[in-house]
Amino acid sequence: MLLYGLDKSLASEEGFAQVQECLTSALAKFVIWGLLSALLYHLVAGVRHLIMDMGIGETLEGGKLGSQIVLVVSAIVILLLGVWIW
Repeated sequence: MLLYGLDKSLASEEGFAQVQECLTSALAKFVIWGLLSALLYHLVAGVRHLIMDMGIGETLEGGKLGSQIVLVVSAIVILLLGVWIW
C-alpha cells in the first residue's frame, strides 16, 4: 500500500494531493504508526542482538535485563513516534 501511494504521489501533482489527503486521516495515521512501531521494535531488538554478539549480556540474567531494556526503550521510542505522527 505504501509503495502504491509513493508511486501515485510521484506520478502527478493531483496524485500527490490525493495521497496527502488520504494520509491525513486518523485511520491512515494509525496504520502508519503500527507499521513503524513494528519496525522500531525490530530495530531495537536487533541492536540488542548485535551487543550480545560482542559478548555483552550473554548470561541468563543479562539476557533478562537486555529484554527488559528493549521493551522499555521500544515503548519510549514508539510513544515519541506517535507524538511525531499526530
